[in-house]
Order: sequence, then C-alpha cells, then structure tokens
Amino acid sequence: ASENLPQLLSPELLRTPPERAGQSDYAPYFYDYGPGATHGNMALFSISEDTPVGTHVYTLNGTDPEEDPVRYGLTFEQGTKEYFRVDPKSGNVTLVQELDREKQAEISALVSITDGRNKVAETVRIFVTDANDEQPEFQNLPFAIDVPEDTAPGSSVYKVTAVDKDMGSGGSVSYYLSPLTKFTIDGHSGVLRIRANETLDYETTPAHFVTVVAQDGGGKYKGQHQVMSSTATVTINVVDAQDTPPSFVGTPYFGYIYEVSLPGSEIFTVYAKDGDQGNPNSIHYSIMNGSDGVFDINSTSGCISLTTNPSQLKSELYEIRVKVGLPSGPMDYDITTVTVRVVDLNNHPPTFYGETGPQNRFEVTMFEHPPAGEILRGFKITVNDSDQGANAKFKLRLVGPGRVLRVVPQTVLNEAQVTIIVEDTSGIDYEKGSTLTFKLLAIEIDTPERFSATADIIIHLLDTNDNVPAFTSEYYVARIDENSPGGSSLVSVTAIDPDSGPWGEVKYTIYGSGSDLFSIHFSTGLISTQPWATLDAEARSKYNFYVKAEDGEGEYSLAEVFVTVLDLNDHSPEFHESLLEETMVIGAPVRIEAVDEDAESPNNVIEYSIMKADPKNIFDIDCNTGVIKLKPYIKSMEIIHNITKSQECKWSLLVEARDRGSPSFSTTAVLNIDITEAVRPTPLMAAFLKRSRGSPMKVLGMVTGIISLLVGATVLFSTAMYLRNTKSNRISPARRIIKRRPRHPEPPWSFRMPIFRDAGPSSKFLADDPEGGRADRGAGGPRAKPPPPNAPSLPPPPPPSSATASKARTSERPRVLPTISGVLASRSFKKPKASSSSGSGSGRKETMSSALVSELKMRLEQKINESNQGYC
Repeated sequence: ASENLPQLLSPELLRTPPERAGQSDYAPYFYDYGPGATHGNMALFSISEDTPVGTHVYTLNGTDPEEDPVRYGLTFEQGTKEYFRVDPKSGNVTLVQELDREKQAEISALVSITDGRNKVAETVRIFVTDANDEQPEFQNLPFAIDVPEDTAPGSSVYKVTAVDKDMGSGGSVSYYLSPLTKFTIDGHSGVLRIRANETLDYETTPAHFVTVVAQDGGGKYKGQHQVMSSTATVTINVVDAQDTPPSFVGTPYFGYIYEVSLPGSEIFTVYAKDGDQGNPNSIHYSIMNGSDGVFDINSTSGCISLTTNPSQLKSELYEIRVKVGLPSGPMDYDITTVTVRVVDLNNHPPTFYGETGPQNRFEVTMFEHPPAGEILRGFKITVNDSDQGANAKFKLRLVGPGRVLRVVPQTVLNEAQVTIIVEDTSGIDYEKGSTLTFKLLAIEIDTPERFSATADIIIHLLDTNDNVPAFTSEYYVARIDENSPGGSSLVSVTAIDPDSGPWGEVKYTIYGSGSDLFSIHFSTGLISTQPWATLDAEARSKYNFYVKAEDGEGEYSLAEVFVTVLDLNDHSPEFHESLLEETMVIGAPVRIEAVDEDAESPNNVIEYSIMKADPKNIFDIDCNTGVIKLKPYIKSMEIIHNITKSQECKWSLLVEARDRGSPSFSTTAVLNIDITEAVRPTPLMAAFLKRSRGSPMKVLGMVTGIISLLVGATVLFSTAMYLRNTKSNRISPARRIIKRRPRHPEPPWSFRMPIFRDAGPSSKFLADDPEGGRADRGAGGPRAKPPPPNAPSLPPPPPPSSATASKARTSERPRVLPTISGVLASRSFKKPKASSSSGSGSGRKETMSSALVSELKMRLEQKINESNQGYC
C-alpha cells in the first residue's frame, strides 16, 4: 500500500500547506482489529450471501495523527460490480447489490482514508459466505431406461445423480422415492433397484413412472433453517419376454345355423392373441371335440364352418371345444367353448286375425264412460307369428290418445287372444269426440329384422246424459234505471250443456226472493222486468235471485243474479211545512231542514240558499247544513233596532232547498225568524218562554195550570193526613208494639221537604239511620216502602197541676204542636231468605209495616202527652 501511495494521492494532497512549512505532516491510517471485526479497514471481512440489500454491514474506522478530520473512500476494479458503498464522513459501509456465493465467492475492493492532504489506500479481500439458497440439480435429464420384465428382484436398474452448489450440509444430497412403487433407491448413492419380492410384468404394466426426490442437508437462509429439494421422473419401460401363453378374446362365443344355411357356410370365428404383446408368436387353432363331424375350423384364422346341410343335423344345440396354442410347446395353449344353435329363419311377421281371417281393422260401438277395468268384449282379435322360438316372440302395444286403454297380454310367444281393457274412463267421452282411433302394434323383440304388424282399433261412442248445464259465470250483475217501463231487458244468462239431443237442450227458470218482479225467457235466458212491474230505487235498490238451467232429464245448475236499480232524480226536496217559524237568540243559529226521498247521491244531496230577505245582508246560511245565523257584526239588539224600525224584531225569509241531481229540483218555504236576546231562566222555562214569546195567553194558561196542580195536590195531601189521624185515634194501647229502646241516645229527626229534593214522593218521610245508612236500605238492598201512616188528632189538654210545675215545664220545653208524619225503618232489619216464597215475603213486609206504624203512634202519643202537660 505504501508503494502505491504516490499514484493514489494527487499532487495537491501531497503538497505541504504553507502554514505547516517546517512542521512534520503524518498521513492518516486505519485501525486494524483483525478478522471478524465490524469496523476497521475491512481486512478479511466476510459477509453472508443472503444479506439483504441496504444493510449496514461494516464501518471504516481510522484516525489522523494531527487529529485532523478524515474522510473515507471505497472503490472497485474497473469492469466489476460495485457491491458496497461507503459514507465518506461516518465510514458506514452499506450493501447495494445482492450477493451470490455460487457466482462470486470473493470480492476485491480498495478502501482509502484521507485528512485532506495525505491519502492512504489499501486493497482488501471480502469473502462471501454460503447460505442454503440452491436446490439440488439432477444431471443427465431426462431419465428413461428399458428393463426386461424377467429382471430379478433386488437388481439395480439405474443410478441418478443430483448436485447442490451450496457448501456444507446445504450441499449434501440424499434421495428417496415418492410415492412408493415396485422400486427402491439408495439414499446416498442414488442407485435405483427393483424392490425385493417384486417382479415386473409387461402384460400388466408395460411402463413405470418413478418420481425421485433429491434433498439437501438443510442450512441457514435469511436467519431461518431451510431444506431444499427437487424432483425428477424416471421412465422405466418394461421389455416383454416370451413367458405368456395365448388367450381367447371376447368369450363366450355363440353361433347360429339357419334353415337356409348351405354347406361351407361360416358359423363363427374365434379370436385369440399371444400373451406376449411386445413380441407375439404365431398361434394355431384346432377343434378338440363336440363337432360331431359337421363342423370344421381354419387353423390360422379360427373360422368355424358348416360341412353338411342343415336338414341333416341331428341336434339343435352343439358345444364345440376349440384349442389355441403355440408351436413351441404343448403347455402353451388356451381352450374355449363355442355354442352353436340351430334356429328357425325369421321369415314370418306377426299377423292379426278376426272372426273371418286376417284383418287389420277392428270396430266396435259402445256407450261413453264405461267403468275402469271393463273388458271391451266387442273385439274378437287373435295375433299369431308362424316362426319358432325367439323369432315368434313379440310384444303388443296400443298407441292412441292418453292412457285410455291397455292391451293384454303385452308379450306373446307364437299366438294369443288380444284383450283390450278400459284404463281411464274420462278419456272415453262423447263430447270430446264421437270416435276414438287407436293403433294396435305387434313388434318382434329378439330378432334383428324386428318384423311388426299394425291393426286399426276404432270405437264409435254413443252419448249419455253425463253433463250438467253449466253457466258461463257463477253470477251475473245487471243495472236498470228506476221507473223503467215494464218488460225492460236486464241481462242475458247462458248455460251450456255439451250433451246431444234433448240432453243438451237447456231451459231456464227463475226463482228466489225478489224474483217476482222479473221474468226469464225459457230458451234464450234473457231476463227482463215483468210487464206490470215498476222499480223504485227509493223503495228497494238491490235484488238478487237465482236462475236455473235444466236439461231434458232434469239435470240442472244454478247461478245468482244481482240487480241494482239505479236511482233517478224523481223527487224534489220538501220542507215539513211551507211556513216555518223560528226564534233566534243573538249568538245562537237556527237550522232548517228539507228531505229528498231519492235513494242515492247526488240526487238526495240538498243545498240551501236564501232567495229573498228584507233587509238584505242580515243572515248567512250554510248551503250544506241549512244552519242560519246572523252576520258577524250583529251582536246585540241595539244593532237590530238600528236596522229595522219594527220593535218585534221579526224577519221573513224565502229559503230554497235544491238537490244536486240532473235535472235539479228545488222547493221554497217562508221562514219567520223572531230575534231576541239571551235570558237566564231555568232550562225548561227558557225553552218554553223562547217558544211562547209571541203568545202571552199561552204563558198565562201555563201558569194557571201549574197553580191548579199545586192546589189540588195540597187538598189531596191534607185529606189523606186527616183520614190517617182519625184512624190512629181509635187504636187501643193494648195493641201497641213497644220496641226496646237503644242504649245510645236517640238521633235527632230530620225532615226533607219536597220543595228542596226531588227524590220521590216518600223521600220527605225518611229519617237518617244512626248507623250511617238510610232507613229504607236493608242487608239486601232496596225494599218496598210501607205507606206513610196518618198522624192522630190531638186530644184536649188536661188541667194543670200547679203553676210552678207549669212554669218549669214551660221553661224546659216550648209549647209545640207536633204534626209529624214519617216512615221509620227497623235498624235490625234482616234480609229475607232466598228460599222463602213470595207469599211469606209479602206477609213479613205487612207485619213489619204494622210494627213501624205502631211504634210511630207510640212516639206521637208520648209527644202529645208531654205537650198537653206543657199546657198546664
């Protein structure tokens, strides 16, 4: 390196700077840390070939004696790849191209260090270490060998070789087969052998394809352990050896002799081939036995021929044993049997026969719809084939519309009686066709000629009444205007009966609720109104009835007819009176109403309007509801008085009610409206005064009637009380019922005057129950109230005993004339049992009422006595 230093450094770098003149200037130098270091001068640096591009692989490291900054360089020889690049300042060396040890195992580079004046360069060798990145490669491909089929088991047949360029374990190669076959391979040498106890057979497998796998010992690649392999196919062609005898092909063999065969005719040709197909030998045919001297065979071609006339044959079946062999030895042969049958010549086709001889047309007349399974006995058909054996075997087939008929038998040998049976009775229908035509076929089965015969089967059908008249629709809808003249047509109904004759003639009738206004033509089905009938939509707008279609034998069907009577505008609106009177309270509307008797809208929809009013613009009317109200600005009677000088505030309006029909009808009425302000009487009185404002005599009569009713009620009440008191004075004290007084103080009496309550005529006599309930309620709810008793008359007061007692009593109790009447209910009243009869229940009620009256009398007499004592 020191020798090359002058050439590597430029003159500028070698020139000593002026400021350092007279001073020593030393060149920079690299640190040398030896092999395996990752920094220094890269001497003996090694790198794996699988290092990724861009990896920082080394750091150049050096110094300058004067401690000047240094810069680094890395160059390669001209024409070589630059695998590395260095950063001049830091000295970091980076891999910039992929390495491949198998192509270049050593790289030469020139590293340099300079302080700006002096430059030192060194040539270094960089070693590329191996990685397992190569797979084994087979040599001398392709592999194809020939092996005789009689090669002994265990013999070697070939040696394969594969090379792996990697080093170490990654370069070692071992072999194995995949999958296992009749062969095996030595894992180290690659020698291919026939597996022990296995033989080759050309006749079974003429070629073998063996897959050999070459696998290396594995190694590191990019930090992972990797095993690489490759495959190759060895084609082993098995060479045939003469070791298989000949054999017949296509057995078993059958031949036939026909009645027209001639002597020398070929009966059958047997065929055999040598078992050694690779190099076949010549073969030889011969008859061993079974020919009876009437057959011969060609030794080369294997053709068996007839040597005599067929009429001289004594048997119908011959079994000939034929031998095929090799000229090389008596053991190399094969034997087969040829079966020869003497058969009749198929020269007669099947033939159909009738009662008079051969016939190809058969006819019969029958009624439609026979039951399924019935035999058509009108046909007398026989079929025959004059041949013998298989030539006389044929099948029968009936071809025609659908699966209507079937023929029995279906397979015939020589001769049979033909039977035709009904299978589908719906297909034998006169309405679908009066004639049915079929083809009866007889076709041979096992003959090459397939002779056949054909006969026409013709069935003439007679009609039956098997159909019911059917309407074209399940229902019919008709519309007719009301007031249409009698006899107007509505709708025409149609029913179809496909039967013939009188069975197909349909007659129509009509019946059902609402049918009395309509009639139907018996043959055309035209429905019309009765000549005298008038339809009115307002009376009835919907009719429905049934029409009946009946054939000549009474078979019938029904359809429903719906008739809608269309409304016409034939009624005008009507008010209930021509002169209407209404009282209008300011702020409350009045309503007029007219009725249109038409059945449907818009004929019965009414519009209201005011035709005439004086003065105008006082009233508004709702055209749909007939509600009339004052204009919004009229809110008081003062405004009314300003509009009219009349103090009665009455208006007469001419109102019109018009329907929306076409043509439109209308009617008018005079409406008198009396306008008043709202008052606050009772609701009933307000309504009465509202209606009687213009009739003072009516109000006076009403008041007089009310006063009369009150006077009469007072008289009746006083009379009843008088009679009751008179009756009470005649009751003796011995008949009184004295009840035990309750321990708690007696509740005060409360009187309910009828003027304040309206609960009933007897509610004013009811007293409060101290237990919190009304006296007229028992355990079982309301019960019948006894009639109120009459209060007894007051007796004359007795003479006073002393003035002091009189003053004391007067001061204690005021003088009061008790005129009390009421009804008392028992506090311990028990509900009668449900099982008691109605008679006993009414008896207990009467007893209870008597007890209550007696108790009331007793209390009244006590109060009277106390009052009489008070007079003293």
